[in-house]
Amino acid sequence: MTAAVKSSDSLYPSLLSPYALHHGRRLRNRVIHASITTRLTDNSTVTDRLIQYHVNRARGSAALIVTEPMNMAPHQHGPSRVKVWTDDNVDGLKRWSAAVEAHDCRLLGQVQDPGRGHHVGGRSFHAISASALPDDISGSMPHALTADEIKRLVDNFAQSSARIQRCGFAGVELSCGHGHLFHQFFSRWSNVREDAYGGDLEGRTRFVSEIVSAIRAACAPDFIIALKLPGDDGIAGSIDPAEAARIAVRLTASGEVDFLSFCQGGHARTLEMHIPDAYGPRAPYMPMLRELRRSLPGVTIAALGYITDPAEADAIIASGDAELIAVGRSLIADPAWLSKAAAGRAHDIRYCVSRNSCWSTGRPQACDNNPRVAKVDEVDFWPKKADKQRRVVVVGAGVAGMEAAWIAAARGHSVTVFSRSGEIGGKARLRALLPGGETYSSPYDYQLAAANRAGVQFELGVEAGLSDVLALKPDAVVLAAGAQMVAPRWLPKEMRESGMAPDLYSALAPLLGRSTRQQGAAVIYDLDHTEGTYAAAEFLRTLFDRVILITPRDLLAREAPLVTRQAIQRRFGAQGIEVRLLTEIKWSDERFEEAELEYVHVYSGETGVIGDVAFFAYSTPRSSEDGLREPLLAAGVEVHVVGDCKVARNLLAATSEGHAAGNAV
Repeated sequence: MTAAVKSSDSLYPSLLSPYALHHGRRLRNRVIHASITTRLTDNSTVTDRLIQYHVNRARGSAALIVTEPMNMAPHQHGPSRVKVWTDDNVDGLKRWSAAVEAHDCRLLGQVQDPGRGHHVGGRSFHAISASALPDDISGSMPHALTADEIKRLVDNFAQSSARIQRCGFAGVELSCGHGHLFHQFFSRWSNVREDAYGGDLEGRTRFVSEIVSAIRAACAPDFIIALKLPGDDGIAGSIDPAEAARIAVRLTASGEVDFLSFCQGGHARTLEMHIPDAYGPRAPYMPMLRELRRSLPGVTIAALGYITDPAEADAIIASGDAELIAVGRSLIADPAWLSKAAAGRAHDIRYCVSRNSCWSTGRPQACDNNPRVAKVDEVDFWPKKADKQRRVVVVGAGVAGMEAAWIAAARGHSVTVFSRSGEIGGKARLRALLPGGETYSSPYDYQLAAANRAGVQFELGVEAGLSDVLALKPDAVVLAAGAQMVAPRWLPKEMRESGMAPDLYSALAPLLGRSTRQQGAAVIYDLDHTEGTYAAAEFLRTLFDRVILITPRDLLAREAPLVTRQAIQRRFGAQGIEVRLLTEIKWSDERFEEAELEYVHVYSGETGVIGDVAFFAYSTPRSSEDGLREPLLAAGVEVHVVGDCKVARNLLAATSEGHAAGNAV
């Protein structure tokens, strides 16, 4: 059983206070783990790792957990969702609920269907919806459900809810936002039916209202029923806060629902609204929630959306704006988010970077700032001492090197870190200084505190050569020296060597901290296609009259998750950043000397000229700086190559590989 923390002597009295839901179930605190797709199942079955993931969040913070969507009807067969419409998984469901309840945490299964919504490669040919209207993102054309099919689904969802209740689950949440099936019924934009399930508000909410009543009739009186509703989907003619209030009032009038939460965005160009990031304010849904609250007196509401700080969460509860706090990404980053804060250790939290890498599809849950997701010792992890102390040298103080360094030192090894820079953080430090980058300091801030606690020695501002490393007589070396952008082949060698046409990292360095605007155009040649390049473009837009991004590819931000790409495109449009797709630079020394760049369409051959160029840089794939590897191996030294020094990738790879190396030395 998880030990309770007394709210009377806590820094967070509101957040840690218990709460009784409408139908009597008690929560030990106000924190809900919002539904997150973990992909920790095995062909729709409950796995030990799936259970461990949820147990860790129950141990560390949450009083209630909402699972990822479950397969609750026969037409639902996604392998990443646990199947509950038959008795196939009864034993696993019982183990899952018992393991979570052992920590005084309620477990809710999520009822959801994407309907016509589809954003993973191409179209869905099995989609269903309220009406035969295509999905705004994929163009998938759904089958419009008949009244009889709707009634069968109501029964499926009720019977599956009853089954998981028999297996020990405390309730369900109906996910009715994000542009999924229930949202599609609510919205005039996607529901043009003329029968009992369309038309006016009563008709458009009938499907969900019938599901709620059927679940309430099929389950015990204290079975929890929660609704996640659209608060503002950002789609003209669909659901704004005023319409959301009318929907919420109608669905709560019967008293059958225990609590609500509200999300934003829809399955359209506004999908990115439902996963806020550091480009906007913290807790961005709160103004909307306060407006909705006025229409829902006496209804329990869970605040949702980019709430990362326990103090901020406590203030929301204390103000009366919400009774509960639903947190997703923050509890992925640190399952001990609340217990650390309650113990006066908020400085020890591994905070969410909000880069949305955990939203990316197709792989088991992972986190930029938590390399131990779903491991048995994940909660408030600190390494165990190694059997034998070793001498370890780390070359590079970026995220990968720092993760390896603090882990190795905490295990009792003597660790020295070399860095050519006078500061730790590497490329993440540069990213933290650009728009939307505030949270990028979270990994290396935590790593530095942990490294100091563990006794890591630093040699900053030192370009470590072979002799520097060998002089310390290391038993093992972790190479984390990073990577450098490779100049495009059309750029003359003399331009590269002179620095007159530099890589983007080098070109930005002297501009950071400036605010004085400059005349002329800033041009970026983009082969990188990662979020950092576009943050640099936004920074340059604050300084230059024009910013123009040129890429030979056919799509902007190809390497970014869909929600991130949408947000980049929206901001570029709002800021007037120009993008030329399928375009190459046609280099001319003479034109460049005249502050001009010529470009050419890769297929048509049509050319154009950008004049008054005041800034030019390239952003390209990076080549690893692993030159010390072979000499060290030849000298008989154990070598571990991590992060970009191994293969240039992302923050997630840097943290996970550094963590693994620190445990391996």
